[in-house]
Amino acid sequence: MAIVVNMPRLSDTMEEGTVATWLKKVGDKIEEGDILAEIETDKATMEFESFNEGTLLHIGVQEGETTKVDELLAIIGDEGEDISDLLNGGGNASAEEAKEEKEEETSSNDSSSDAPTADESATGSTELPEGVIVVTMPRLSDTMEEGTVATWLKKVGDTVEEGDILAEIETDKATMEFESFQSGTLLEIGLKEGESAKVDELLAIIGPAGTDVSGVASNFSASAAPAKKEEAPKAETKTETPKSSAPAKTETKSKAPAPTPVTENGRLYVSPLAKKLAEEKGINLTKIQGSGENGRIIKRDIENYEPAAGAAAVGKFVPSGQEDFDEVPNSQMRKAIAKSLTKSKFSAPHYYLAVEFDMDNAIAFRTQFNSIPDTKISFNDIVVKACALALKQHPQVNSQWFDDKMRLNNHVHIGVAVAVPDGLVVPVVRFANEQSLPQIGAEVKELAGKARNKKLTPDEMSGSTFTVSNLGMFGIDYFTSIINQPNSAILSVGAIVQKPVVKNGEIVVGNTMKLTLACDHRTVDGATGAQFLQTLKGYIENPVTMLV
Repeated sequence: MAIVVNMPRLSDTMEEGTVATWLKKVGDKIEEGDILAEIETDKATMEFESFNEGTLLHIGVQEGETTKVDELLAIIGDEGEDISDLLNGGGNASAEEAKEEKEEETSSNDSSSDAPTADESATGSTELPEGVIVVTMPRLSDTMEEGTVATWLKKVGDTVEEGDILAEIETDKATMEFESFQSGTLLEIGLKEGESAKVDELLAIIGPAGTDVSGVASNFSASAAPAKKEEAPKAETKTETPKSSAPAKTETKSKAPAPTPVTENGRLYVSPLAKKLAEEKGINLTKIQGSGENGRIIKRDIENYEPAAGAAAVGKFVPSGQEDFDEVPNSQMRKAIAKSLTKSKFSAPHYYLAVEFDMDNAIAFRTQFNSIPDTKISFNDIVVKACALALKQHPQVNSQWFDDKMRLNNHVHIGVAVAVPDGLVVPVVRFANEQSLPQIGAEVKELAGKARNKKLTPDEMSGSTFTVSNLGMFGIDYFTSIINQPNSAILSVGAIVQKPVVKNGEIVVGNTMKLTLACDHRTVDGATGAQFLQTLKGYIENPVTMLV
């Protein structure tokens, strides 16, 4: 059965999108996860992947054309299927046609991320009351499939103006503010803090004060996600907690505090401030019984927690040598990292080129450079700048692979891997080859700070053409990395090590650094990767040449 694919909302402020490139053509077979097109939003040009399988039967927006969010983008179905009923509007399916198509999908239990739009799902079999608008879980990053409400900044009954921040949403990449595009009164909240929902599922309802929207909410839940909406309240009552994935450690201690209530997906009820304090103090949230509403962990629970006393009490009842473990629910970021790296490792044929560079000149250069007042650069800044210049000479390494073509990028946007508590993010230094060393240093520092505070925007994490991962500061002298797709290569940078080396036929004390280039063999041949490393060696071992 044919599926209508609408223009997705790929950023929190996106109202319309332009098709930059179609990567599939009518008649092509589509697999779930295939990149259909590159969509230019108000913030960046992003890849849009298919969440459906079938044959691409119709393209509704040509390259260079623009359409609003939720309007017809394409139709996917069975080869040879008649879609004339969807095209009666002259090449664009109407909202009603799209709605009927989506309802047919739901009734046949065909789940897809091309979920009904707010108006389509909410109206199901009844029309929305006048002035009422259904707000659905937004897609706040290009890879986001579901979101978690970290904090509601408005409560039911509050007046909402266009542009007001409704809530903070935790995505697979960051916790982001979600602003309202409508004005009215907040009539209904579909997700409590700590609860998750897939993109396009019910988040809230806005409309005129006093409007009865109980029918709208129940109808949306029935048509969009009945199990999630109807069963979620059960997770709030303590009698239901054995059904959820509460940490095993607390269940095995007969005298320990009762498990903290969790949602159906295993997420703890905890306020953002309490979560931050627990991370800073190294406290395991599964050991704390919340004192807030519905057992929610709040600030005072963290401040009053006494780990030593708790450990002593538990120790009285646990025999020595008992098997024990903690379970921590996977965050949205951890799920996304697992998905993207698994896809990269098993779809791109990786190979590795290892080199060792003489760092004596680089050390002297950095010392002299940092003697300039108010100037400080790191060795990582030197590596990023050197990579940017070398990539301009070797565009094959600065490339991207697609099923039917290879893209050689003329611009250089370098992703810099940054470790954060939940995993790893890759903010992007744009046009790195055109920036000075101090500019690169300042930008990397700013982006790393935003990454650790979960304040990076999707635009700051997208568009890289090459990636640098540096573990030298942790004392790691050699490692390999998984390519950050759609890049064709990633450089792993180790620590600078002082050791005996041979110079001019004599053994002397020298400083060396090991680097490993991981390449996608579909785009970068061995000789090409080796030539890139030779150029990189010239810049890093003689960094003054980067200033010429």
